[in-house]
Amino acid sequence: MAATKKKPAGNPFGGTTSKKLDLKPEGKRLEDVKDKVTPKPRFEDFYNNEVVPAMMKKYNFKSVMQVPRLMKITLNMGVGEAATDQKLLQSAVNELELIAGQRPCITRSKKAISNFKLRQGIPIGTKVTLRRARMYEFLDRFINITAPRVRDFRGFPDKGFDGRGNFSLGIKEQIIFPEIDVDKVARIAGLDITFVIRSDSDEFSYSLLKEFGFPFRKKD
Repeated sequence: MAATKKKPAGNPFGGTTSKKLDLKPEGKRLEDVKDKVTPKPRFEDFYNNEVVPAMMKKYNFKSVMQVPRLMKITLNMGVGEAATDQKLLQSAVNELELIAGQRPCITRSKKAISNFKLRQGIPIGTKVTLRRARMYEFLDRFINITAPRVRDFRGFPDKGFDGRGNFSLGIKEQIIFPEIDVDKVARIAGLDITFVIRSDSDEFSYSLLKEFGFPFRKKD
């Protein structure tokens, strides 16, 4: 009687033992796969499909690379009282994280100022930098939800351009952001927002933000 052929160990159905199943596609990181599955922010599509053609037509740009582009948005919240009360700094960090959707970092004093009881290197504020998807999502929320919540809002002044195409503005109260629960706010604080734009002039940057629907104050 012929001996029965033994099946390879580890595979009860015969044949060669298969390799361990790899759920991660070859040559790609799992983060890259997630990015492809996640839909693009609507403002990113709006920029590519609406803003770019409108800007090229308005200024007769010959190349897409000439069109101004929003590169990043930085949010900065100063907490001068943090030199004596670190709890205020922690509250500012938590609030800025809610506003931006990203964990901010701590800013420290660069110089010692005795009149303000300030030593070099102590935490005095917090900031966060938004890029790509989070940048467009924040811009969308800021224009359509946050700005209209400003008391007696008539638009933001256009005097915040720095001559190189970047635009900055100040917010007096962080409670205008819907992510902030007013009942849990320890103190009313403001923050500075800077829109860093790749542009050849302030005029081009102003037009870019206007195409997005940025609520500038009407000029007299």
